[in-house]
Amino acid sequence: MAIVEIKVPDIGDFSEVSVIELLVKPGDTVRPEQSLMTVESDKASMEIPSSHAGVVKELKVKLGDKVAEGSVILTLDAQVTAEVPLAPEAAAPATPAAPTPPAGAPAAPAAVVTAAAAALPSHEPSAATGRLPHASPSIRKLARELGVPLGEVQGSGPKGRITDEDLKSFTRGVMSGAVRTQAMGVAGGAEGAALGLLPWPKVDFAKFGEVERKDLSRIKKLSGANLHRNWVMIPHVTNHDNADITELEALRQQLNKENEKAAKSGNGTSAVKVTMLAFVIKAVVAALRKFPEFNASLDGDALVYKKYFHIGFAADTPNGLVVPVLKDADRKGVLQISQELAELSKKAREGKISPAEMTGGCFSISSLGGIGGRYFSPIINAPEVAILGLSKSFMEPVWNGEAFTPRLSLPMSLSYDHRVIDGAAAARFNAYLGQILGDFRRVML
Repeated sequence: MAIVEIKVPDIGDFSEVSVIELLVKPGDTVRPEQSLMTVESDKASMEIPSSHAGVVKELKVKLGDKVAEGSVILTLDAQVTAEVPLAPEAAAPATPAAPTPPAGAPAAPAAVVTAAAAALPSHEPSAATGRLPHASPSIRKLARELGVPLGEVQGSGPKGRITDEDLKSFTRGVMSGAVRTQAMGVAGGAEGAALGLLPWPKVDFAKFGEVERKDLSRIKKLSGANLHRNWVMIPHVTNHDNADITELEALRQQLNKENEKAAKSGNGTSAVKVTMLAFVIKAVVAALRKFPEFNASLDGDALVYKKYFHIGFAADTPNGLVVPVLKDADRKGVLQISQELAELSKKAREGKISPAEMTGGCFSISSLGGIGGRYFSPIINAPEVAILGLSKSFMEPVWNGEAFTPRLSLPMSLSYDHRVIDGAAAARFNAYLGQILGDFRRVML
């Protein structure tokens, strides 16, 4: 019997991730690349595949555990052939998976606490213990971000340890008005009580008609918490402008015709579809070089200026928006960028994007060009200081000094962190970006 240890592969820049779903159990037969478990970082969830075929002997992790690159997740008898019926790839875990936590929070819910642990005394929120509440550093960080007083949260974990689900349950109670915090006093409301806001309305929608209730996807829960934090903590301002892309669109169409013709000629090349987003990314890199404060991040009272150009782009998936990052865009041509955009988008739609492919971004682009709309205000992806929104291009008459001529315009919406970037700088950035897109030869300057 050859016992093989299956370990966590490269998970990018994250020191550890949470186990939120187990897809196999001891005795199951798996094949190479079959998904074994699902883990989640503060950016996205990903599945860990098996590197060997064989029979699962022992699971080394459980729901809620934190794992890092190199952690052993199970042992496998690699001598067993694949003729044994395989375990389904998406088998339901023996216990319910935890709701997706916001950034950095562990995924251990109260529902998966063992009977022995549940029998231990819980934390008494009103008792003066003279010591800090029993909670991990990540839970304390999450509580600070949510404004939750840990001393008032009852822990359901071992020895009264406060879990992620305890925080969420407490927050839901405050939002519904069922729980009142000491900070709210007699005149409080619910979430945001410190701001004097009213409680969140609790409505029985079913009394008005038929309803259907569905849980948010893990990605939407995760991104929702991040978007909420970013919108509340960053003073957003959005600058709107148009770029004349008449000639650039003609070039894009010409390149696609040439690529398709080359692919059909049977010379072994594949047709790379050039997208307008690829041109915009190259133009953004040129603008970031000219305006380096847009390629920076706040770190306390200091600005960190980045010398690399990793551009994130919002990808629409069945489970919600994710932001893959195209690395070193300054070193790549439009054709290579187009190809990598297609590959990253496909992985994102299939749920196979890795945390490493979603980290390190300097500047993000959210494009609605294929859908519609004229302008919008995209939310900055912290710790970045700006994000560019693209809407659907449209034809409009433009005066050229002698007559009105039809021109193709691309609406651009630049949201920026006003703590770092002034309005004049944002207007100059957008104007310069428009100049490059109007005459792409400028990208070489």
